[in-house]
Parts: sequence; C-alpha cells; structure tokens
Amino acid sequence: MRIGFGYDNHRLIEGRPLIIGGINIPSQFGEDAHSDGDVLIHAIIDALLGATAKGDIGMHFPPSDERYRNADSKELLKETLKITNANIVNIDSTVVLEKVKLKPYIEEIRKTLALILNTHIDMISVKAKTHEGVDSTGKGEAIEAYAVVLINN
Repeated sequence: MRIGFGYDNHRLIEGRPLIIGGINIPSQFGEDAHSDGDVLIHAIIDALLGATAKGDIGMHFPPSDERYRNADSKELLKETLKITNANIVNIDSTVVLEKVKLKPYIEEIRKTLALILNTHIDMISVKAKTHEGVDSTGKGEAIEAYAVVLINN
C-alpha cells in the first residue's frame, strides 16, 4: 500500500469555464490555467504521481508545452493512470471554493471520476469547503483542491 497527496490552485477569471472533477459547473468565473484548469483532477493526478514516486503534474504535462494548452484534464488523468499503473484503493478530496456551491454537483463529479479511474463510486470522496472569506480563495478570487489517494501496487 502506498499513499499520495496532491494539491492545486488557480486564480478565477471571467470568461473561462469552471471545470471541477470533469464537470462544467455553471459560473461566470473559471480557472485561469494553461489546460482546462480542473483543480480537482490536477490534485488527483499529483496524488497518483506522488504515490508512485513518478514526479508531479508539471513534469509530465508542462505548461510550457503547447500540446497541453486547453487540454481536457480527464484525458490527462487517463494518461496518468497509464504512467502510474496505479491500483486505486480510495481517494479522499476537498475542493475549496467560496462563491459557487458544489453540493448539487458532487455525485456527478464522483461518478465521472469513478468512470475515468475504473473504480467504484464508493471509493471516491469529494467534499466542498469555503475559506470563510479569508485570503484570495475566501474572497472568491481563486479555487483550491486537495486529494489523498491510497493505492495497492
């Protein structure tokens, strides 16, 4: 058994889609990123790479590489599964976002992640929190995600 931890954050800007866990969430603000900016999937990718000691997301999908401009993070996650050959036991994750309430989307996010990761939905936890108005995330200027993955390799 091995464990990995992942984290990601992005500024929020007008005119970009807000994509979390592969789901487009209705919002006037979205992630400012080289790829689609899906912070949850990016945190999960880093957790998987960390659990298998295979570097980090920037090493495999660098923002300097134009192939990843506006890349679909679901595809990056699929590629990460090939890189890591990880047998996922479970994932626990938290998205920190001030203004958009994620509760109505959590089950769809979990289903999407389970499908991509070829695991049962009960093995994936997605929680939503706010920063209570503290710092740039709390002021609605940014989004963060944390993920912990347990693998059996």
